[in-house]
Amino acid sequence: MPGGGGWGLRAGRFTVGTWGLYAAGVRTVHVSLGERSYDIHVGAGLLSRLGVWCRELGFSRRAAVITDARVAGHHLAPVVRSLEAAGFEPVAVTVPAGEGSKQWRVVHRCHDALAAARLERRSLVVALGGGVVGDLAGFVAATYLRGVPFVQVPTTLLAQVDSSVGGKVGINLRAGKNLVGAFYQPRLVVADLETLGTLPEREYRAGLAEVIKYGAIADASLLGLVEAGMERLLRRDPGVLEPVVARCCEIKAEVVSADEREGGQREILNFGHTIGHAWEATAGYGRWLHGEAIAVGQVLEAELSCRALGLAREARDRLEGLLVRAGLPTRVRWTERRVDRLLEAMRLDKKVRDGRIRFVLLPELGRAEWGHVVEEDRIREVLRAEA
Repeated sequence: MPGGGGWGLRAGRFTVGTWGLYAAGVRTVHVSLGERSYDIHVGAGLLSRLGVWCRELGFSRRAAVITDARVAGHHLAPVVRSLEAAGFEPVAVTVPAGEGSKQWRVVHRCHDALAAARLERRSLVVALGGGVVGDLAGFVAATYLRGVPFVQVPTTLLAQVDSSVGGKVGINLRAGKNLVGAFYQPRLVVADLETLGTLPEREYRAGLAEVIKYGAIADASLLGLVEAGMERLLRRDPGVLEPVVARCCEIKAEVVSADEREGGQREILNFGHTIGHAWEATAGYGRWLHGEAIAVGQVLEAELSCRALGLAREARDRLEGLLVRAGLPTRVRWTERRVDRLLEAMRLDKKVRDGRIRFVLLPELGRAEWGHVVEEDRIREVLRAEA
């Protein structure tokens, strides 16, 4: 089976800091992208500092906070207060919660709200919420006035460790997830761990799927940390959350700095996503959370790794066992019709080349390879094995 390149990130090889830089209780990870570089601040109680950090970046006074109806009830007021205290004039733009907001009509509503608030090119858009809000608000910022600055304030674990970092923004089509979008980097990411306390249990556990993914693709020692600290992670203990979230951000920062526009190495971040995204699309957006879908995808793509690259069966079982301990689904009973629909959705995956489905696979835990073409009959075998 032809392969692409390897990308084995190991502990000690990172240049963006060893478990983050410390300053007044904040871990800071730097994303190095030349003039588009930015910092990720990780810690507890950071919403009150947001306005000062934004003021230091030199934005003009007008600002818009795009959030969803559920997050607004918990976190909008402190964000607005922080911005106002720093001299900004923020307006709130609230959208419905859920994946259904990542569509054109909601984008147009946000554009109209920004125009009504008379935002200018140096005005600020704040994305306050989970991955849906971050993707949507980032896409709105990228397309309004051909691009205005935006800041990510992720309030879910999945967004803090993954979707808020790296500049991939976009919306969904009926045909598939994130098929319309842009690479548009935030100017700042502020991950306040206290916001995770308001997450429903199911959403919090879904975020652990991305945490586990980072260990699987880039740092086996992170998997060990998660295994040892799982009970504390499930209790949302900031003492273990802070280093875990920061480490995931470091891994993504390193990958994005090396390959901003997914020309090769960045594809490793999609481990579990080829099947996971297809399952989200065919099951109907919102029925499965993103993290739940990619948990299933990781197990299936680990199985492909066993068959194609010789990943040890013990490693595949260890990965599945960790996802199970996190309270995530790992198996689905696929009907033959569902297998056909999954393959159809996979053919729309952004990694497809010349109609051939490509995967990120693992030769071992902690190291990933991208660009592996897997023939459809082999994919069918793995999917049918789960039936």
